[in-house]
Amino acid sequence: MRTREAVTLGILAGGQGTRLGGIDKAWLTLDGEPQVLRVLRRLGDGFAATLVSANRNLARFASHGLVAVPDRIAGIGPMGGLDALAAACSTPWLMTVPVDLPCPDGAARLSGVLATLASAGGDGAVAEDDEGLQPLIALYRRDTLREAAEGALVSGTYAVRALQAAMGLASIRFEGMRFGNLNRPEDLPVAGYRHD
Repeated sequence: MRTREAVTLGILAGGQGTRLGGIDKAWLTLDGEPQVLRVLRRLGDGFAATLVSANRNLARFASHGLVAVPDRIAGIGPMGGLDALAAACSTPWLMTVPVDLPCPDGAARLSGVLATLASAGGDGAVAEDDEGLQPLIALYRRDTLREAAEGALVSGTYAVRALQAAMGLASIRFEGMRFGNLNRPEDLPVAGYRHD
């Protein structure tokens, strides 16, 4: 089992929000709480560090005490965020989650995600819920991720699932759980979210 003291939490918030008309998902609010802070609170504390993969509103993250890490290579999607987080991570392990993680059916279990992924052993694991593989919810051995990401960037293979397959990450089933995401404008009012 990886203890949280050996793990950096990496929140992937660097997307352009194109399906939401350019809205920065990190700053959507639910009951007045920004989404990035909600994800952090619901995952629990005790991680060695928290990093946020972000490419805009960097000062806003800093005003909340969050370290924002911009992509080192622009325009390659979540792979750019993974690469940036791996490069900035100073602990042996990195756990990633997307910022648009409402987790409507399993909020109470969200804090146990790390322990469940860590149970796989090896170089880490990726979550699989009732809707299938969730590649942005994953645990990585940092050094292995750095090496794999470098190879993917050199080859121009930017799919996160391909990276995880090349690393041989196990998929861990979260039975009876749907993590969910906020990808469509109609998702926001249904889930109670607001934006500036």
